Amino acid sequence: MKINSTTYLFFILTLFTSHHLLAQIPQVPAELEFADLIVRINPQARREIQLDVDAQYRNPSYFKVKQDRVNLYMPIIERELRNSGVPVDLKYLAIQESGLIGNAVSTSNAVGFWQFKQGTAEEVFLRVDNQVDDRKNIVSSTKGAALYLKKQNNSFDNWMCALVSYQMGLGGAKAYFGTQYNGKQVVDVDRNTHWYFKKFLAHKIAFGSSNFTLAGSGHYLVEERVQGPTTLSALAKKYGVSEQHLKDYNLWANNGRIPGDRIYTVIYVKDGSLPVQPAIITESRPSTQNSGSATSSPSYTQANSYPRIGGNTTKASLPDQITVNNLNGVQAAQSTTQRTFSDRVGIKENKFRRLNDLDKGERIEAGKYYYTEKKNASAQVATHIVRPGETLWSISQKYGIKLSALKSKNRIRKDNELKAGMVLNLQEHRKRGDEIPRVNLTTPAPTRQVVSSSQTSTVTQPAPVTSTQNSSGASSSRVTHTVSSGETLYAISKKYGVTINQLKDWNNIGTQNIISIGQKLVIFRP
Repeated sequence: MKINSTTYLFFILTLFTSHHLLAQIPQVPAELEFADLIVRINPQARREIQLDVDAQYRNPSYFKVKQDRVNLYMPIIERELRNSGVPVDLKYLAIQESGLIGNAVSTSNAVGFWQFKQGTAEEVFLRVDNQVDDRKNIVSSTKGAALYLKKQNNSFDNWMCALVSYQMGLGGAKAYFGTQYNGKQVVDVDRNTHWYFKKFLAHKIAFGSSNFTLAGSGHYLVEERVQGPTTLSALAKKYGVSEQHLKDYNLWANNGRIPGDRIYTVIYVKDGSLPVQPAIITESRPSTQNSGSATSSPSYTQANSYPRIGGNTTKASLPDQITVNNLNGVQAAQSTTQRTFSDRVGIKENKFRRLNDLDKGERIEAGKYYYTEKKNASAQVATHIVRPGETLWSISQKYGIKLSALKSKNRIRKDNELKAGMVLNLQEHRKRGDEIPRVNLTTPAPTRQVVSSSQTSTVTQPAPVTSTQNSSGASSSRVTHTVSSGETLYAISKKYGVTINQLKDWNNIGTQNIISIGQKLVIFRP
C-alpha cells in the first residue's frame, strides 16, 4: 500500500510526541506540599495515584489540548485565588472538575469551569439566569470557587478537608472527617483516604510537576472589563475579532448581550507571543540565618490566608456575627473614631482599645478587622515573614496575637526595627542574643494592563519574579498617599505602578477592598 508522505510524517511526529510524553511522566513522591500542609503518601496510595497520573499522559493529543487550555486560563485562576487569600495550589481543582471547559455539564447538572450547581452558585454571588451564567465566566466562577473554599476551610482549618467538602458539601465532609484533621499540618494518605483528594493529588502532580512545561501555543488571553448594556457583536468590531470568537470564549453571555447591572469581564484570544521580562534568578544555596527564598516558603504563602474569617461574613460589620482567627471580631464598614465604633459594637472604648492594642485617638479604618475579645499569647502558626509596609501592630492583628507578646517573642520594640524579609516568631520566644533571621523577599511583578478612558484591558500572562531588595536591603522609596474622593485601589495602584495586592498587603486592607476618603496608604514605589 502506498503511504502519503504527509501522512507518514504526521505518524512519525505523533509517535515521537507519544514517546516523549511517556518518558516525562512524573512519579508520585512519598511526600509533597499542598497549600500549607505536608502530605505523606504510603506506597499503596502512591501506586493508586500514579495510575491517575499516567492516565493524564496516555493520549498525547488530548493532553496537548488540555495543556493549551492550562496556558490560557491558569494565570487568571492563580490571580483570583491569590487575591482571595486561597492557596494557589487549589488551581488544580478546576482542571479536575471541568478540564477547563467553560460549558462543561456534569450528570448532576453542575456547570462551568468550577462545576457549580445553581443553588451553590447563587450562594457565592454568581448570577445564573436566562441572560448571564457566571459559572461559565472564568473570572467570576474562580472568585466564587475561592469564596466557597475559603468558607469551608473556616470550618476545618485544613485545606484537604475543605477541598473534599467541595465534592461532598460541608455537612457531608463534617460527617466524614469529624474533627480529626482540624488544624493539622501533616496529612497521611493511604488506601482509606477519600478518593477525591487522591484524584486531586494526581492532577497536581501531573500538571504541577517540573516535567510539565507550558509550551507556548502562540496565543494569549486578553481581558476587557465592560460596563453594559452592550452586545458581543458591538464589542467584536471594537476588538477586531469575530462575533463568533467572542461567543466561543464568553459562553456566560447567554444571548450575546451584556446587561448593565455591573462590570463584566469579556475575554478573547490573540495570536502571537508576549515579551516576558527576564526573571531575576537568585542562586540556590542551603538555607542560612540571613538568606533564603521567601515567596516559595509556607511561612510566606500561609500569610495570605490570615486573618481567618468565620461565621456570617455577609454581616461582618455587625457585632457577634463573625470570628477573626477563631476569636470574636467585627469588620469596620467605614472609617470612624474609636468611641463611635466601640459604641456601635457594644464595648467600652477603653476595653476595645486594649483588646486591639490601639493608641488613644487612633482612627478605625474601613475594611479592617478588629477583635471584641482578648487576643492570644501565640498565633496558630509558628512564623511570619515581614512584608514591606507591615507594622508590629498590623502583624499582631493579622494573626490575633497580642502586640506585647509579638514584641516579647522577637525582642523587638519599635516599627523602625522591622525590615522586609525578617522571620518573626509567633509561638516560641527567641533566645537572648539571637539575631532575627532575614530572607530575600521576592514578589510577583504586576500583570500588564492597558487603561483606556472607558475600560481596562488586561493581558494575562505569567508574571516574572523581581527582587524588592538590593544589597542594602531596600530598593523602594516609601511614600504616603491620602485617598481622595472617587479614588479606588485600582486607580491608586496604576498611579504608583504597583499591584492591588501589594497595596492591600502594605496597608492590611481586607478582601472587600474598602478604602475611605482621607485614609493614608503606605506605598513602596519601585
